[in-house]
Amino acid sequence: MRPFGVICGASLVASLLCAISPRALAEPPIRVGPRPAYLIDQLAPGPLKTQLESCLDKPIQRSRFSIAHRGAPLQFPEHTRESYLAAARMGAGMIECDVTSTKDRQLVCRHDQCDLHATTNILSIPTLAAKCSAGFTPFDPATGAPASARCCTSDLSLAEFQQLRGKMDGVNPQARTVEAFMQGTPTWRTDLYASTGTLMTHREAIALFQQIGVAMTPELKTPVVEMPFAGDYTQERFAEQMLDDYVAAGIDPSRVRVQTFRIADIQHWQRSHPAFAKNAIALFDLTDARAAERLRNQLTELKQQGVRTLAPPLWALLRSDEQGELRASPLALEARQQGFELITWTLERSGTLQDDNDYYLQGISDAINGPGDTWRILAALDQQVGVTGVFSDWPATTSYYASCTHH
Repeated sequence: MRPFGVICGASLVASLLCAISPRALAEPPIRVGPRPAYLIDQLAPGPLKTQLESCLDKPIQRSRFSIAHRGAPLQFPEHTRESYLAAARMGAGMIECDVTSTKDRQLVCRHDQCDLHATTNILSIPTLAAKCSAGFTPFDPATGAPASARCCTSDLSLAEFQQLRGKMDGVNPQARTVEAFMQGTPTWRTDLYASTGTLMTHREAIALFQQIGVAMTPELKTPVVEMPFAGDYTQERFAEQMLDDYVAAGIDPSRVRVQTFRIADIQHWQRSHPAFAKNAIALFDLTDARAAERLRNQLTELKQQGVRTLAPPLWALLRSDEQGELRASPLALEARQQGFELITWTLERSGTLQDDNDYYLQGISDAINGPGDTWRILAALDQQVGVTGVFSDWPATTSYYASCTHH
């Protein structure tokens, strides 16, 4: 059956829609499930808890404040059709496809160019495992060297990539067999929904996001291979190719928030795709407080380079005061004063919020007591920092908050 109102072959999106079940075309109803209520139950009494409890019986509205980080990878294999649909059903207003390229220069959705050994079943398919940059090496008890492998999208053609199935991200560093190596899902995640991880090309993701009525935030992943790749595939061509897919699909630039860790990519888009570049998000992978301070000192220069939106990790935008309250960090205050839009990452990526050494809790762990404080983090990012969006591994939480607080 042809999707209603679609002329197959009329455009890139139309062609892809015709290959997908018509039942999937309508914007899915929003169901946040039990997790938001569970987190509210775990939150200490106070005005925030009272406000959140008042929304338990109210309908949830879709919001771009709720950004799906790789889909819904807390429980679904990341960057799969199933993960993207789960995110949309939880009310995410924007969904991310991290963009990498295959050996034959086709764009696909993967968080890292070389993470296939951790996020797919490639090692269980001998013909494809043989193409990996580095095959499986078992754990060595004599030296303590961990088990390892390295499998990249650039090792495979698109046809080969499409033979893979997504799995939950993780490996077992003490594995002595391939089978054991692939069983590395963190205990606070689940393999319950990992049996059908349908991988997506970039164009397929665009078509799916168009169907279900969400905005799109593709991240141009920094290549691991040396560029130019295979002779003449330059970084600039890679950057242009990603946005050319949106142009070909007829997507309004206002529905696309491109991301990159490379300021040079944004500057290139300012020349090649200015309508998309004005909404570009500059990502910053800050390792510690000193890195955050260096970024604060670079804000004026970034402004001069035409950067409008910054996306540091959430811990870099927060600090805890002597009373254990979460406040805006010096970086957040300076960025806001200079007129930058702020987006941050990544909520619901820290398990039960009880690991003081967790990357996302550094500098604020003394103010965090358990999973209910997820709401305090969100509220501080919203009310103290003024972020316009939060990437989350479980968008039900950010969708519930956004809807309850009228975003």
